[in-house]
Amino acid sequence: MPCPISFLAPWNVATEIAAQYADDNLRLSRIPRIRINTMKRVSCLLVAVATLSEARAQDVKRNVPYADPAQERQVLDVYAPPNAKNLPVVFWIHGGGWQTGDKTSVQIKPQFFADQGFVFVSTNYRLLPSVDIATIFRDIAKSIHWVHDHIAQHGGDPNRLFVMGHSAGAQLAALICTDDRYLKAEGLSLAIIKGCVPVDGDTYDVPAIIETAETRRRVHGLPQAKFGHREKFGNDPAKHRDFSAVTHVAKDKGIPPFLILYVADHPDTSAQAQRLGNVLKEAGVPATLYGGKETTHNKINADLGRPDDPATKTMLEFLGKALK
Repeated sequence: MPCPISFLAPWNVATEIAAQYADDNLRLSRIPRIRINTMKRVSCLLVAVATLSEARAQDVKRNVPYADPAQERQVLDVYAPPNAKNLPVVFWIHGGGWQTGDKTSVQIKPQFFADQGFVFVSTNYRLLPSVDIATIFRDIAKSIHWVHDHIAQHGGDPNRLFVMGHSAGAQLAALICTDDRYLKAEGLSLAIIKGCVPVDGDTYDVPAIIETAETRRRVHGLPQAKFGHREKFGNDPAKHRDFSAVTHVAKDKGIPPFLILYVADHPDTSAQAQRLGNVLKEAGVPATLYGGKETTHNKINADLGRPDDPATKTMLEFLGKALK
């Protein structure tokens, strides 16, 4: 028996269900407006919840290649509101330690940004150890190049781009928005980027995190990581500095405003956020820092877009100011 259209139609109810489901608190007794008489209707409900984000939304284009020829991971997804035209664009970079992760790990962000009047792009990139880390930076720049050239076809404005990312993606976002060499290699400049939102990164100053992590292990008598930050970033101190966003911050360079989100009680990401924020402010670059309380490295990312999330409120204020 197919799911009745009327059963799936009321999005306000479905949204409520989806939020409960996402919190692992789904209780059928808490959904008084929907009568569920059969197990088939329960199955329909779960299908509706699982597909809510995409069913409501947007025109979705998946696995769009951004290189020619494109490797398997040189692809991106585009989520656009219906009838989108000349909308600002959020370019999202997933985390995963530069070794794992996928562009589909976007939680509720596509629908949230669509509701706010943005086109949302989520990109993949090649991963360690198959490529070196500088190749990852070039993949991100190449993906942004594709967005700049083609996003108007999906209703986006190529000159109103916000670059965001979580964890390893935060390092990538911050570096691309401060070290303009990668965009220049693609024939672009920092002028197309209206704001940068790195989320809970620990590598805006790579030498600092290497020293912090290795000292912590040494004083506690623990073995050093076999594939830690030192190895990931090339095991060359000069490269560590070169791959740090703080190294490239300078006055009058066209660096966009930053909103740096981080977990307030995480010693490494909070210290790195303060470090980047201070360097940006010293260079006259607008920088807002927000430390989330009672949250975690994964939760601060997953909660972005929730109506009751303080970091989301701060982000919306940042976006609104940057678009004025």
